[in-house]
Amino acid sequence: MGSKPRIHLMDHDVIVVGAGPVGARLATMLAERGVDVLMLEEHASIGRPFQCAGLVNPWSMEQVGLTNTVLQEIDGATIHGPHHASVSVGVPGETRTSAVCRNRFDEGVVHQALKAGAQLQLSTVATGLLAIDGEGWRIHHRQGSTSGTTTCRLVVGADGAHSRVRHWLRSGRPKEMMIGNQVEVTGFETEHRWLEMFTGSSIAPGFFAWAIPTGFGTHRVGLWSAPDRLDEASPEALLHALMHTSRHAPRFEGCQIVARYCGPIPGGMVRRPVRERAMLFGDAAGLAKPTTGGGIGPGFKQVAMVADALAEAIHADRLSEPALKKLSRPWDDLRRHQTRARALRNLFLTESDDDTLERHVAVFAQPEVTAMINRLGDIEHPVPLGIEMLRKVPSFRPLALKAGWAMLTG
Repeated sequence: MGSKPRIHLMDHDVIVVGAGPVGARLATMLAERGVDVLMLEEHASIGRPFQCAGLVNPWSMEQVGLTNTVLQEIDGATIHGPHHASVSVGVPGETRTSAVCRNRFDEGVVHQALKAGAQLQLSTVATGLLAIDGEGWRIHHRQGSTSGTTTCRLVVGADGAHSRVRHWLRSGRPKEMMIGNQVEVTGFETEHRWLEMFTGSSIAPGFFAWAIPTGFGTHRVGLWSAPDRLDEASPEALLHALMHTSRHAPRFEGCQIVARYCGPIPGGMVRRPVRERAMLFGDAAGLAKPTTGGGIGPGFKQVAMVADALAEAIHADRLSEPALKKLSRPWDDLRRHQTRARALRNLFLTESDDDTLERHVAVFAQPEVTAMINRLGDIEHPVPLGIEMLRKVPSFRPLALKAGWAMLTG
């Protein structure tokens, strides 16, 4: 009979650095499977500050059941071209995504982790990692003026776009790092259960701006772009121009800003999300969607793909880098999907000048193309729709040749 693995004496099985929704979801699923998990969160409260548009897709919401945090369900979007064209996509009454209260949503996911048996330390900043002879890690941390250390057999970096854990592990950087700026306003109007997207080089170079209804008469208005496309502009200046000098400015007259948010958006999984007794999840792994910048859906997928196998590996102390690489092979699908989604985004949006982008929006507005979008459109899985349009919409066939068909479909 084989002997049981020797479980090394550590303070915890797993330390998750970062108690955002992805780190907390991982903590929940591991704790439910008998793993001793500690979450370290640098902020004094959960869900603050939040740095995204606060959209959660139906699949992700099903995982956690936090429908009480939904402020507004969203059925579709109106996309505005740089000049005059616009198109509305979506089906009234069919929820595509939901705008949530991020404070309550994040708190809810963390509460589920605590209920499952995970532990939480707030106002605790991880300041360093020290490997313990292939047995685990010593995490150096600071809480106010007090410094200390805690040990674990597996360390998880779920500490956001500028992850310290990723830096300490030398895991590489996300393929691209975008920046965004967002305000919450009163006094703006959109169609019921509909968000709006604004495109154009003077609004969000290579990307888009948005207005998302959040219930109670408020909207989140923001934009994202890549730093190398901004020249001397800033996201703040571009957002001000959208609201005050663009062709859409009259719609923002009378709006009052009640909150401001900003933050980085990492896109493209890092080169080495797995190291010896260490893993990266969510934004720390570079998993924000290249098409929208959202990170909750991909992060929850990443967790769901490995949670069962990871819990077994922790209990058996099979946490070497080769073992964790084998366990995380399902993530290869996430990486491939990101690559294709980024290529399609570049084709249809990022690499298009304003005149080309205007033509694209006009094509989207053709009834048969709008019907295709409504049939195949999925905020989490844009690749099937993009490939179908390249195949079947004559106006987009030159894009297919430009893309390199093998890269998109291989």
